[in-house]
Amino acid sequence: MASSAEGDEGTVVALAGVLQSGFQELSLNKLATSLGASEQALRLIISIFLGYPFALFYRHYLFYKETYLIHLFHTFTGLSIAYFNFGNQLYHSLLCIVLQFLILRLMGRTITAVLTTFCFQMAYLLAGYYYTATGNYDIKWTMPHCVLTLKLIGLAVDYFDGGKDQNSLSSEQQKYAIRGVPSLLEVAGFSYFYGAFLVGPQFSMNHYMKLVQGELIDIPGKIPNSIIPALKRLSLGLFYLVGYTLLSPHITEDYLLTEDYDNHPFWFRCMYMLIWGKFVLYKYVTCWLVTEGVCILTGLGFNGFEEKGKAKWDACANMKVWLFETNPRFTGTIASFNINTNAWVAR
Repeated sequence: MASSAEGDEGTVVALAGVLQSGFQELSLNKLATSLGASEQALRLIISIFLGYPFALFYRHYLFYKETYLIHLFHTFTGLSIAYFNFGNQLYHSLLCIVLQFLILRLMGRTITAVLTTFCFQMAYLLAGYYYTATGNYDIKWTMPHCVLTLKLIGLAVDYFDGGKDQNSLSSEQQKYAIRGVPSLLEVAGFSYFYGAFLVGPQFSMNHYMKLVQGELIDIPGKIPNSIIPALKRLSLGLFYLVGYTLLSPHITEDYLLTEDYDNHPFWFRCMYMLIWGKFVLYKYVTCWLVTEGVCILTGLGFNGFEEKGKAKWDACANMKVWLFETNPRFTGTIASFNINTNAWVAR
């Protein structure tokens, strides 16, 4: 009788789990459809906004705690976000992180380690693009993996620089060079940090470790006074999100292929194409502004002080919004769009 009851109880629990999962899928599908978006896009938006409650929890309960607890928190939340968006395909990121750690440990601070890292991580990413490619723009595991690839390559380069004579390094190399030997938990926390795992921004291992060690603060001994700067970037991100949602049904790529578009004057077609080309970037602007706010809220966005002593929170800025919107030249777009990644590649 007891085993029968236990079996029935197990069946009920399993059924409840299936129903709960099915209800969640159905709800997300319906909500995404009502918003005119795909379910994957909705999951992405939910995930980047989840960074704010995670950041608040970190600020109030973990900011000055043991570093291993912070690494565990960042790893667990990042893995949860990866599973929520991509399911079991999170193993791609996990595999590359573990292998990268082994490369650093087994090959040490050598140029061989840097070349191996570059070849392996880039090959893995390109293979992912090749085998998942479709005719449409899809949100798949390759999206955050692109961010991760750059991050792990940067880690290998900074680790290599850490073994050189400090006098032979430039001031920038000295700033980013990793002198110690990062543990697997540190590499995982750095890689899965919830404020940057999905869409960036890029930051160095040293900058991340300063966050974990409680050094990115504007007032010694206190939690960063960064709520207002974070809310400003969040508000700006929400503005772009609402604008993109409302206008996307009216400014479409498909219209460029219609006969109605061909029948319009040349000046109209050029103007529409320019507007569409600018508008299509707004989804990236939205994501980067929202995640920048998360980074600022945690303290990762701290970038020292201005001459007048005011704290700067632009260490993780990926957009110069005013320049992006007002500069009519393509060079202005390049200088204002994805600036964090551009600076990473340049250095």
